[in-house]
Amino acid sequence: MPIHIVGTGSFVPKNKITNNSFVEKSFFDKEGVSYPNSNKEIIDKFQAITGITERRYADKEHTTSDLATFASLEAIKDAKIDKESIDYIIVAHNFGEVEYGTNQYIALPSVATMVKHKLEIVNENCVAYDLIFGCPGWIEGIIQAKSFIKSKMAKRCLVIGADTLSRTIDHSDRDSMIFADGAGAAIVEETDENGGILSHKTITKAGKEALYLFCERSYDPNNKEKIKHIKMNGRKVYEFAISNIPSALKICLEESGKKIDDVKKIFLHQANEKLDEAVLKYFYKQFDKKIPENIMPISVDVFGNSSVATIPTLYDVVLKTNFKDHKVSKGDVILFASVGAGMNINAITYQL
Repeated sequence: MPIHIVGTGSFVPKNKITNNSFVEKSFFDKEGVSYPNSNKEIIDKFQAITGITERRYADKEHTTSDLATFASLEAIKDAKIDKESIDYIIVAHNFGEVEYGTNQYIALPSVATMVKHKLEIVNENCVAYDLIFGCPGWIEGIIQAKSFIKSKMAKRCLVIGADTLSRTIDHSDRDSMIFADGAGAAIVEETDENGGILSHKTITKAGKEALYLFCERSYDPNNKEKIKHIKMNGRKVYEFAISNIPSALKICLEESGKKIDDVKKIFLHQANEKLDEAVLKYFYKQFDKKIPENIMPISVDVFGNSSVATIPTLYDVVLKTNFKDHKVSKGDVILFASVGAGMNINAITYQL
């Protein structure tokens, strides 16, 4: 029987942080040396490369599990289900609960347990667990949910991607401008309708690639704290992504039995607008095809990079709003794909 996403929800914080918010920051390279460029030049170059003009940060009183719960309530409502009928709650994230002003990564209790607690689900057979898989975590959660359902271990799963990355960044690192907060959720179950999850592909490369995203102390030489922050080798991540995502997408699409001309939308992880455009270019080049117009929605410019939350959030807003004139309809074939810490890459061919 086909396995479908039957309900979606998202939570985008209201706090808009524009690029101008970083003008007064002091940026340093990894050696602790100030850049010769002015902050305005740094920010202008950053915007030209990433496409980001603003990002969203969570309210001070909200944690990752709060954002995840808000998105889940929307997904449950959208699916028109009883929350007590959920068999698994899978929460993909990177840093657990991070309270405002602390930078302490809390993994106990798990974020998934806190979501179940905040949803007030009393069914003890509803299993809640966290998934740490970098930015591709939500897609991997969907793949795991499909496996649970197909093996008859579950009938219905809630899969969430949520992060509050604004609380893990080093404000003296110019790459910190990329990161944002948010949450997206989906209800996955078996239906008697055609389509659903047609194929999927996941790879992990953990040689030198394992160190492309990491945690390290502040680049500010005056900061003597031992606290560590999210860091990345942006150039290496970019090169890895454009070298590996297109082939993974091709394999995934071919295994579905669908053709490249069948694809109506491609939802890529919203890390960097130029990166996504390059991935799209090389993906279609494999088929000797021109890129169709309006094939790839982009939200990183206004939402920033909220890691595991980017794809489920973007999918939800495209489903429910006229987001930049992007629409999907019943029967459409779409692709999901992501890349992130691991380095992990995954993709899904999905038919609405």
